[in-house]
Amino acid sequence: MCGSARLIDHDELERLTIAHIDCDAFYAAVEKRDNPTLSDKPVIVGGGKRGVAMTCCYVARRYGVHSAMPMYKALAVCPDAIVIRPDMEKYSRISREVRNVMLEATPMVEPISIDEAFLDLSGTERLHGGSAARTLADLALRIEDRIGITVSTGLSYNKFLAKIASGLNKPRGYSVIGRAEAVGFLAE
Repeated sequence: MCGSARLIDHDELERLTIAHIDCDAFYAAVEKRDNPTLSDKPVIVGGGKRGVAMTCCYVARRYGVHSAMPMYKALAVCPDAIVIRPDMEKYSRISREVRNVMLEATPMVEPISIDEAFLDLSGTERLHGGSAARTLADLALRIEDRIGITVSTGLSYNKFLAKIASGLNKPRGYSVIGRAEAVGFLAE
């Protein structure tokens, strides 16, 4: 989570500057944001019974639903799911809004999909008055406040490990993988 003890006391925190931000269950999160009555419901964004689940919210994931699951299987394990047809125009617009918030932190934003990007936070300490780790934590909160969706973040010394880190504590996670723990972590 943003603000976790790990953010404050990781030995390498001041030297880690490569971040990965991944919007949590992006399409489903946007739909829930736009329709608050769905907040505690299992939501699947996808096609008809012959299609697949593009994504689903974390409530639906508790039932065993996952991305790319055939819809008939998703509805079999989660019959009360609310299925929403994808609105790619809306998701693209929200993605641009998220990217614009990222660009406030650094011009070094490398999108890798509609809902995730790498950021190089090198040299942003003077600009933002704090470490790259603090900037990343603040950025995650800013996205949540302004856009209304949560993100998971990873911080490391390279893109590969930053991406792995962002997936460790979803949703709304903040994870760090430093050089000292990288070898042991990858060996697991």
